[in-house]
Amino acid sequence: MVIKSVELETVCGITSTLPRNELPEVAFAGKSNVGKSSMLNALINRKSLARTSATPGKTQTINYYNVNKELYLVDLPGYGYAKVSQATKEKWGKMIERYLKKSPTLKAVFLLIDIRHEPGANDVEMYNWICATGFTPVIIATKLDKITRSQVQKQTALIRKTLGAKGAAIIPFSALNKQGVDEIWAEINKYTAPSAPLDDIPVNVPGDE
Repeated sequence: MVIKSVELETVCGITSTLPRNELPEVAFAGKSNVGKSSMLNALINRKSLARTSATPGKTQTINYYNVNKELYLVDLPGYGYAKVSQATKEKWGKMIERYLKKSPTLKAVFLLIDIRHEPGANDVEMYNWICATGFTPVIIATKLDKITRSQVQKQTALIRKTLGAKGAAIIPFSALNKQGVDEIWAEINKYTAPSAPLDDIPVNVPGDE
């Protein structure tokens, strides 16, 4: 995609009301240190619009990035950060759940997993949680540049097996050399393009609060 404009349009905290957007949304979830901000910056071809930090847990809000006035990339709070209190983790979890269940224009959810490691219990829980809300997550296997080419197939197979993600797409990705950017955009376009067949778009059925 040719990026003509990007704007951080809405920031929602724990007590915020979610916006009622008309444009399609795609959301990104991942562990606090998985490189989500770096991935978003690579997607939108900006150096620091999505703020990166040496301290995990930086994203504590739901951030809506309006791209080309055509769609929203939605950055969800990172999970699994040990230094955050249990009460705060629970609040973040409820915020993410509320978003996944209640956003009427959410079309797809991407789950970021560090390709170097077997997915942890938090990753498996998030994968199953996303599936329970009616979506099959697209897996982005980050930090591709940290392993050798010969390890890629083994690690992606490990991710698929551990998550139980038999039918999910897995995209190896590197923020350093931008490998995987085109593939991620291709997946985004599958769900957000006006010509996308309705049968290919997962239906997000709002749940009861």
